[in-house]
Amino acid sequence: VVTVMRTPLGQLQQVQTCPDCEGAGKMFEKCGTCAGQGRKRGSRRISLRIPPGIDSGQRLRVRGEGDAGLRGGSKGDLFVQINVQSHPEFRREGATIHSDAKISYLDAILGKQIKVKTVDGLVDMKVPKGTQPETTLVMRNRGIPILGGKDNRGDHHVHVKVVIPKEMSEDEQQLLEQIRVLQEETTATSDGK
Repeated sequence: VVTVMRTPLGQLQQVQTCPDCEGAGKMFEKCGTCAGQGRKRGSRRISLRIPPGIDSGQRLRVRGEGDAGLRGGSKGDLFVQINVQSHPEFRREGATIHSDAKISYLDAILGKQIKVKTVDGLVDMKVPKGTQPETTLVMRNRGIPILGGKDNRGDHHVHVKVVIPKEMSEDEQQLLEQIRVLQEETTATSDGK
């Protein structure tokens, strides 16, 4: 649209987009549903494939599922923000999983094969002899799949919690006293060499 105005200094010409057709060159009949924009608001459910290894804060792009363009224009893309829920037993740190395993003091001293819950299910893990409290044992390639990596995975860190009983039977206490005496004798003879 060209507008010409006469002023004391001469003519002033102004060019602007047509407010009725917004530069389309055609007039659209305005209906009550879309108000002449050629689109209407709606919602629907779609299914997405969430790739393994995706983490909170990352976004998925779904082509052609965004808002419709004006007056029949092409659809935009939909961006989905990911938020991974926390798990009651696992803690996630990137592709690494952390969990706790409670073992008895005897299993820590003597060693034992235990079952550990992983993201893939139960897995056997060897607790070596002499494992100290708060030791971290690492299971390689048992963590979260690395996004975009074919078979690459993070590790699973198992934090060993040694449970020491507060009460025990008389027999258990006598056996432990015998072990203490043996240990003191062994220490005394090895120090006196």
